[in-house]
Order: sequence, then C-alpha cells, then structure tokens
Amino acid sequence: MNIHEYQGKDIFARYGIPMNQRSLARTAEEAYEIAKTQATPGCLYAVKAQVHAGGRGKGGGVKVFKTPEEARDCAAKLFGTRLVTPQTGKEGRPVESVLIEFTYPIEKEFYVSIVLNRSACQPCLIVSEAGGMNIEEVAQKFPEKMHKTLFPIETGLSSSEGDRIAALLTLTSEQRKSFSKIFQAISKLFIDLDCSLVEINPLAILEGGQVIAIDAKINFDDNALYRHEDMAALRDSHQEDPREVEAKKYDLSYVGLEGNIGCIVNGAGLAMATMDIIKYAGGEPANFLDVGGGAGKEKVASAFKIILKDQHVKAILVNIFGGIMRCDVVAEGILEAVKEIGVTVPIVVRLEGTNVKEGKEILARSNLKVITASTFAEAAEKVVKAVTA
Repeated sequence: MNIHEYQGKDIFARYGIPMNQRSLARTAEEAYEIAKTQATPGCLYAVKAQVHAGGRGKGGGVKVFKTPEEARDCAAKLFGTRLVTPQTGKEGRPVESVLIEFTYPIEKEFYVSIVLNRSACQPCLIVSEAGGMNIEEVAQKFPEKMHKTLFPIETGLSSSEGDRIAALLTLTSEQRKSFSKIFQAISKLFIDLDCSLVEINPLAILEGGQVIAIDAKINFDDNALYRHEDMAALRDSHQEDPREVEAKKYDLSYVGLEGNIGCIVNGAGLAMATMDIIKYAGGEPANFLDVGGGAGKEKVASAFKIILKDQHVKAILVNIFGGIMRCDVVAEGILEAVKEIGVTVPIVVRLEGTNVKEGKEILARSNLKVITASTFAEAAEKVVKAVTA
C-alpha cells in the first residue's frame, strides 16, 4: 500500500527525522492563506502535488515560487487535473491536494532508501551522493555510486553501521552525525511498520548547513496491514485503479495492463505464464488476474465483471488448472457471469485438472459460444485470432 508524501512526513516526524515546515491545502485559496500566514523570512514556497507516484518534478507536479500569489496560482492549475509522471502511465493520477512547504536554497542532495533484499532475506539501506530527480538513471549507469548495506531485521541498523555509512559521504562531522541518526530512524520505522519501502529523495543539506528530508515515500506490506490499522486507514483509493479497488473486495489479485485480452487464471505463476504466452502468440494481455486456488463460482463471475469494465478488452482467456479449484465450479462461474452481465466478447476456455470432464460438459450443454482449447499454445493462438478476426 502506498501513501501520500504528507502522510509519510507525519510518520517521519514521529521518528525524529528533520523536515521543513509544511501544511496541506485542498483548495487554491487555502494554499494562498498557508503561504501568506505561515511563511518564515527568506523562505521559498514549494507547491507539491500529492499523488501516489514518483517523478512528480518531471511531470510538473513540484514547483518552487517566491510569493504566496504564485503558490496560489500554481495550486489552482494543479487541482482537478491528472498528473502524468514517468511512473503513472498515460492515465496519470488525480490531484486533490497539494503540500505547501517552506524551504530554502539547497547546497547538496543525497538519496536514501530502505528496501527488502529478498535474496538475503534482510532489509537493505541504499545511500548515494547523487540524489534528486535523475536517481534512476544514476543507479543504472553508475551503480558504483549506490552504497548498499544489509542489516538484521531483528535489531535494525546499529549506530556504528550508521556512522560507517555516513563516513562514506562527503560530509562535515556534524552532518555525519545527522545522517547516521536519520539512517537509524528510517531503519526502525521500516521494521516497526512492516514497510516494503522507505525513501528520502532528496535528503538535503541546505545552504545554512541544516540536514532536511525534502521528500518522504513509504510503502507498506499489504499482508501486514492487519497489524497496523492506523496505517491501513491512510489508504487513498482515489489514487488506485478502480478495477483494482473493486478486485480487493472479492479477494482477487488484479493488475490492469494496456492490452485487449482479458485473463482469468488460478495461481500467480500460471497467470504470469499465461500473459507471456499471449505475448508470444502476438497478443497483448489486458490484465493480470489470479482468482486463487479455492475460488467459487461467485468469485469467477466477479472476475468477469471487473475485466469487462475495461472497454479495451476484446476477448477473454480463461486458463484454469484445477487442483483445489474444480473445473466444474469455474464453468458454473462463467455461465453465471454471462447470464448476469451478458458477455458479448469471445471467450476462450482451457480447463485441466479436477472435474475437467464435468466442467467441459457444463459448457457444452449451455450452448454458449465458448471457444475451447486443450493446450497453452492452442488457447493463446485462439484468443489472439478471436481479437484480430
């Protein structure tokens, strides 16, 4: 689960991470009043669109101004738009709030993050002197500039390790102390809240020498949210694909893509393989959708409804290997979906496994115009042909 920058900074504050003064605005006039009444002498006004995506600066979602009037006008242009960044795709994300931050000229920018190293089964602190908007390019072209340190999840990052990592950077002795404390703070935050990512980009040194977290990005492990009801309450479903939000209600694993062949599959591995073979056959999958191992007919019918909300879908491939999930239940779910919502696009069905004979008989007796297939390759070829016919 992702959260907004302003929410991340509220969490940072609990862990003693230094930041600039800031306030959230939901209207242009509110942005103006904040900028006018809360400013400190000599500060600049940063207007930052609050969306669940990185690369906001490149998308025009972060601007710095010298007057409250400029901040108000910028906010007015952002509200009601969909901000497109390198991470959002062409559909963008809706801007419903902006963060007004009072900042000062920056002397140097650094990158700091913690992610889970799945191979080592440990959190990994990543630090670089090349912070800012182009960190992705730096990581790709100059990996030696990214310092990576594993640390135990049981104890977090030790003060000695924090000091050692800070010493790798070009810093004064006081700045090294500040950086080390921040490294330790985000490691504790990462562990305490079951995060999948904590990122500060940039962690900045201002011209006056202060060390400040300019940005805050926190992602949570969805599987651990039951332990953190206060964090789960921060979810902003307006920032998510409506189809994915709907899928969560039925415990379906769904990710929308940009193709025109809908996929209904049981098992994440089989779903990935199904998308691959559609691509290999010359088609484009419209989604990843795993109905799970023990789905009932209602769940299968719900999967159809969600897929067909995508107007780009021109055909559906149902690829089921029945283990715990029975093929006859899948067949009944297909019939229920067709009956309830009137599926008009071609349906290609490949069933194998438990009760496959019964499942195929149910489909045959229904007189539905279902295209059957016996193998992976045949199913992919038939669904691609159905789209291009």
